[in-house]
Amino acid sequence: MSERITIQQIPLEELVITPGSACQGCGPALTARLVFKVLGPNTIRHSVPSCPDNVTRTPSSGGEFEAGGDHVTGTWRGLKAIGREDVNVVGFYGDGGTYDIGFQSISGAAERNENVWVICKDNEAYMNTGGQRSGATPLYAMTTTTPIGPMSRGKPTPKKNVAMIMAAHSVPYVATASLAFPTDLIAKVQYGKSIKGFKFLVISAPCPTGWRFDPSKTIEVARLGVQTGIWPLYEIIDGQKFMLNYKPKELKPVSEYFKDQGRFRHLNATETAEIQKRTTDNWEKLLKLDERGEILF
Repeated sequence: MSERITIQQIPLEELVITPGSACQGCGPALTARLVFKVLGPNTIRHSVPSCPDNVTRTPSSGGEFEAGGDHVTGTWRGLKAIGREDVNVVGFYGDGGTYDIGFQSISGAAERNENVWVICKDNEAYMNTGGQRSGATPLYAMTTTTPIGPMSRGKPTPKKNVAMIMAAHSVPYVATASLAFPTDLIAKVQYGKSIKGFKFLVISAPCPTGWRFDPSKTIEVARLGVQTGIWPLYEIIDGQKFMLNYKPKELKPVSEYFKDQGRFRHLNATETAEIQKRTTDNWEKLLKLDERGEILF
C-alpha cells in the first residue's frame, strides 16, 4: 500500500490556476492543488459540471454529468492506440458527478478496469448550482432541497458509501483521503500512479459556502471530520486488502465536527446521538476490517 511521505517530499510545481473560479477557503480548489502536484504536467484532466471547474493548467476537457466514465475511457484508449500509455488520464469530478448522475458510466469504467483515475472532490452537495442535496450529503444536513422546518429535519437518509461500492467492483485501488492530511493524500496519489488499471480516490473537500462555516476554518473542519471518525482514511486493494491509515486511541465526539457548520446548527440531542452511534458502529467495523486486513464482499 502507499508509503507515507514527509512535507519535504511534496512536489513544488504548481499546476492549478490562481485564483481560478473558487470561493474563499474552497476545499475542492485546495484538493486540486495537492492532487495535481503529484500527477504532474503529463496529465489530461476531464471534468463534468462541478465547483470549481477550471482549476488546472493541464490539458482539460469538459462534458456532461452522465458520461464521466466514458470520457476518461475514450481518452485512455485513444492514447493507447498511438502509443502514449505514459499519460495520466484523470476524471476530477464532484460528488454529484460521482455518487449520483455520473455513477453509471463510472461503474462501467471500473467494471472494465480501464487504466484511468476517477478522483472525487467531495463537498457533499451540488454546490455549483446552489447547494442541493446529493447522495454524498450526510444524514440531517441542511441543504436548499432538504431545509429545516415543521416537515423536514434536513436530509432524511445517510451518506452513500461510495468508496465501498467502488471496492465491490474489485478494482486495483480505492482510497479515501482528506485535504487536512496532505501527506496521506499525496502518498495515495503517488501510489496510484504506479498501478495499472482503475483507480478511485474520494477526498473530503469542505465547502465554506454550502456548509456555512468561516472560510478560514476549511482545514480545521476537514481535520475534525477525520478525527471524529465521520471521514475515515483507508485503502482497499483489489477489492479485498484493507488498511486504515489513521487510528487514534480515541475518536473525538461528532459534536466537535458539527459545531462550526451552519448546516448542522439545528441538530438536537437525539439526532446528534443517532449520528454518534452510526459513526461509532462504523468505526468499530473498520477496526475489525483493519485487524483482519481484508474485506469479504
